[in-house]
Amino acid sequence: MDESHHNTQTLIKDQGKPRIVIVGGGFGGIELAKGLRKLDVQVILFDRYNHHTFQPLLYQVATSGLETGSIVYPFRKSFNRQKNFYFRLGEVTHIDADNNLVETSIGSIRYDHLVIATGATTNYYGMKDIEKNSVPLKEISDSILLRNKIIKNFENALLTSDDEVRNSYMDYVIVGGGPTGVEVAGALAELKKHVFPKDYRELDLLEMDIHLIEAGPRLLGAMSEKSGEKAQQFLEKMGVKVHLNAMVKSYDGYTVKFAQKGDEEQEDEQQELISKTLVWAAGVKGSPIDGIQMESFVGGNRLKVNQFNQVEGYENIYAIGDIAAMIDEDTPRGHPMMAPPAMQQGRHLAKNFKFMLQNKPLKPFKYYDKGSMATIGRNKAVVEMRGGQKTQGFIAWMIWMFVHLMYLVGFRNRIVVFINWFMSYFSYDKSNRLIIGRTGVEDFIEKDEKLETTDH
Repeated sequence: MDESHHNTQTLIKDQGKPRIVIVGGGFGGIELAKGLRKLDVQVILFDRYNHHTFQPLLYQVATSGLETGSIVYPFRKSFNRQKNFYFRLGEVTHIDADNNLVETSIGSIRYDHLVIATGATTNYYGMKDIEKNSVPLKEISDSILLRNKIIKNFENALLTSDDEVRNSYMDYVIVGGGPTGVEVAGALAELKKHVFPKDYRELDLLEMDIHLIEAGPRLLGAMSEKSGEKAQQFLEKMGVKVHLNAMVKSYDGYTVKFAQKGDEEQEDEQQELISKTLVWAAGVKGSPIDGIQMESFVGGNRLKVNQFNQVEGYENIYAIGDIAAMIDEDTPRGHPMMAPPAMQQGRHLAKNFKFMLQNKPLKPFKYYDKGSMATIGRNKAVVEMRGGQKTQGFIAWMIWMFVHLMYLVGFRNRIVVFINWFMSYFSYDKSNRLIIGRTGVEDFIEKDEKLETTDH
């Protein structure tokens, strides 16, 4: 199939150089593209958005701590000095491995080497009602949606005379006790304590309940038991109600049904919570592209790759980051689906492409685990560093802030985030309490038969 047959607006002139097509501009894709800047190749990046999103801080946009522009950065600005880089805004829909073609929403293009860096998407474990009614937190649009919902909930709470309905607007349920769930719960608790009492003086904020539901026996399951216990202590001191060994069964947009696991002699206890907002942070799965053979997949919708990040069954197709599962004795389930492995794989694959062009042997990837961390709130974080060193509290919080500032893309973003954090630390305020979109009162008031407005 010849490229000349395709829509001319999608074409990138073939320069006769090895063409490396990268699908996805997350942490892995960005690091790979940067690492290829000095090679005599043609680097083409496809993404559904025209910007990179710093996902670890999505929860701060959702809870009004940061503006959207401070955690996103345009691809074209990131690579405006890289002469061998090309970007196209489009979604890759199919891989034609036999003809070395990728089909996209804007046309098709040939590749010599294809790198799949599509990351992960939210895993609802087949529960369609939760997928329909809950709010995930994987993209910048999710964080804007959640922020809008949080603020609209309180506007709606002012308009009802029904106590149960008012509580449903003011109560929040977060499912998943990993870093995202813990951080969202902590941020909501800080809003409850420092911000909402000033913004919504007519409401009794004691009625606002924040529930964190985790299916496992403790929070932060990927970290040590000590860190999980400390995170739970921090949250409970902030007023968050933590439910461990609890499995969510259904959510219809109003009632959360979950089973609290009993001991060996007791049956599971069925419980219900009333809430208009359920934040789903309970798991992710790989986000694959159509066209890859089924034999290349392992659990969690991830692609099995060898030590050189080559997808099993293909010579010139690679996968990095969350979508890639590099399975060996040390990592029987693949590397953690987090930013550091993706970034390291991106940089390493760029070096291997260099070796490939020089006809040198490729080097196997080895993950350097620098540790893991999670923040719970102001002066409250847990950090585990390489070598087993653990710290909690204020020092951990400072480490968490420094690391996240350094990982942010763009000098301006680092400065903006630092200033935001500095000012909110002393003012106890979160200034980005904005509803993005139409702001007519008819949008605030949901078409809900239970919402009976007062004073009409």
